[in-house]
Amino acid sequence: EWVTNLTLLTKLKALANDNCVIADLAEIKKSNKIKLSQIITRQQGLIINPEAMFDCQIKRIHEYKRQLLNILYVISLYQQIIDGSVSIYPKVHIFSGKAAPGYAMAKLIIQLINQVALKVNNDPRVNEQLKVVFLEDYKVSLAEHIIPAADLSEQISTAGTEASGTSNMKLAMNGALTIGTLD
Repeated sequence: EWVTNLTLLTKLKALANDNCVIADLAEIKKSNKIKLSQIITRQQGLIINPEAMFDCQIKRIHEYKRQLLNILYVISLYQQIIDGSVSIYPKVHIFSGKAAPGYAMAKLIIQLINQVALKVNNDPRVNEQLKVVFLEDYKVSLAEHIIPAADLSEQISTAGTEASGTSNMKLAMNGALTIGTLD
């Protein structure tokens, strides 16, 4: 089935400069982002601008998956916006994933993401530029909404540890630019 889908995708190359096709794909992405924004609003009461860039890291919560590195980057970005040293296009950092029940560090990372989200999402100084979301209860039905809405896909695992999971490919096939290691 994957081979057939990839073969079909290669036919899109001929349409790369077709403005109607590009507009249709942009409209599909926008629709997917609106749907995910509505899910976030229902789950968390947070209003998300669907025009913002959706920067997503969805995977097992683990130290080598570097969610901690990603949220530290968000903290740095938040501080730079407050200091006035940077102004960014509106961006939503979306985290989600599962962790082993006994994995204490994963629980701390999730707690940190949620605390940063609380701070960032309630600060009017950055409200128009930056949001942070941790979507709970990660499963296939949630991934079906996150993946087609993603603009950026964070695949920043420690080199040599990233599995070639299908989520990476699904994010790429749905038009997300991958930020990642060389794995």
